[in-house]
Amino acid sequence: MQDTFPDSLARIVGATHVLTGDDAAPYCRDWRKRYQGQALCVVKPGNTQEVAEVVKACAAAGVAIVPQGGNTGLVGGSVPNIDGRNIVLSLQRMHAVRAIDVANQTITAEAGCILQNVQQAASDAGWLFPLSMGSEGSCTLGGNLGANAGGTQVLRYGNSRELCLGVEVVTPQGEIWSSLQGLRKDNTGYDLRDLFVGSEGTLGIITAATMKLYPQPKVQLTAWAAVPSVQAAVDLLGLARQHLHAGLTGFEMMGQFALSLVDKHYPQLRVPLYRDTPYCVLLENADFEGEQHARERFETLLEAAMEQGCVTDAIVAENLTQARTLWHVRESISLAQAEEGLNIKHDISVPISAIPQFVQETDAALAEHVPSVRIVNFGHLGDGNLHYNVQAPEGVDPARFLAEQEPGINTIVFDAVHRFGGSISAEHGIGQLKRDTLPKYKSPVALGLMQAIKQALDPQGIMNPGRVL
Repeated sequence: MQDTFPDSLARIVGATHVLTGDDAAPYCRDWRKRYQGQALCVVKPGNTQEVAEVVKACAAAGVAIVPQGGNTGLVGGSVPNIDGRNIVLSLQRMHAVRAIDVANQTITAEAGCILQNVQQAASDAGWLFPLSMGSEGSCTLGGNLGANAGGTQVLRYGNSRELCLGVEVVTPQGEIWSSLQGLRKDNTGYDLRDLFVGSEGTLGIITAATMKLYPQPKVQLTAWAAVPSVQAAVDLLGLARQHLHAGLTGFEMMGQFALSLVDKHYPQLRVPLYRDTPYCVLLENADFEGEQHARERFETLLEAAMEQGCVTDAIVAENLTQARTLWHVRESISLAQAEEGLNIKHDISVPISAIPQFVQETDAALAEHVPSVRIVNFGHLGDGNLHYNVQAPEGVDPARFLAEQEPGINTIVFDAVHRFGGSISAEHGIGQLKRDTLPKYKSPVALGLMQAIKQALDPQGIMNPGRVL
């Protein structure tokens, strides 16, 4: 009998690593349960050469490929189309830490390595890998790079792109290209690495990466401050930069309603200070001298902030357990929002100086458009990235609200973002969620260049089709 296409892939990776039917179903649905696709099969190669052979087979057969890491994305970029004429290429088996170069301050790991495991491997070697986010226990390094993920320490260490010194990639033709040497200077032409970082699997498949490591701080202190307004939070950020300098590694702003959802759905977390203030800020200070020095600087900062009126109350974590609890509150906002019901998510960035006016005007526009609408505003104020989400009014069916109101609400929010010179996707990517919206807010010249790059590298259009462009 004639082999099926999954049979031919099984000869490359082994029959146990090709999934079909019910076994493949979990890989065809995003974790938000917003997108459901179908695939010919799920293929799980064990090394880069197997990835290359799978890609060659797909290119010869004209079969599209959807690369997938931890499948924790929020824009539907890692699930297959509904037509069932594509495969999911899962990198889960490629999870090795290949090397740690202490002298070069780098770690090289495969794309399927869970972010938390990369962090732990670096820590075990006495170093810090600073990329950190709420999904770090399940998201993977390849997915982080594919979406240029940010997280909670971007203002000090940068996005995934800025932490990456080189990648290993399988091209749409099944060729392998590597820049894993860990060079900080290589001025020999176009920066190919940056084509693949942030491309969401549409130009090739990242199979490994060399990432920067940093010295571990002697102490990390965490503070939680109540602030009377968004402008006060921005003022506090300026003070924190003056007092803490490069030691400021985290600066998160959280609205009162966002924190009320955590208190409602996870009362055991005991959310501090939020009841009597419109916003709270979570700050982290990494110090390389010692705890006394760190506490003195933190206390001086908070005293100055209270004198200027940008902080009304504050607590400083006394130990690591308390610090982790405060961060757990922040990281539970998304989960609490999901418990409250379906919602309209916006991962946007705006120049920090414009954020107070953006929030004021957009809050008012949404309240006029949908009276009693609830806004879940939180995020990485330190780098200008807000998760400006919209929840249905109390008592309104969340699914119906999403179906009826999402287009209009998106237009209000994205028009405001564009007016203030921002971006409609700060760190989540475009995927399929924002693909059709992107042309309204992206320069036609930029889109033309992106289309030309896609056509040049992937003329068959087999790499994650229908995503980004």
